Amino acid sequence: MRKLLLAGLATASLAALPAVPALAAKDRGDAPAASTSKRKCDPNYRGRCLRPGVSDYDCAGGSGNGPYYVSGPFRVVGSDRHRLDADGDGIACE
Repeated sequence: MRKLLLAGLATASLAALPAVPALAAKDRGDAPAASTSKRKCDPNYRGRCLRPGVSDYDCAGGSGNGPYYVSGPFRVVGSDRHRLDADGDGIACE
């Protein structure tokens, strides 16, 4: 009887909690940057939206001179035209 009562309380407690929506892949930072719906992103980078056509990105906190900075780490999935993956392991701005 006691186990049944405790199980009922646990179920009732969980049912009282508000539903929390799962984060979409793009909100977790692991979706391809090009899949964002409202902005266009360089498809060569996943996890950050780098605008295509920007002349230069540098890693924030690094020795680069900008004019645009991006924080990492995030994945390079194509050509690393901004040279953000210094050691060539596929992870930028680490």
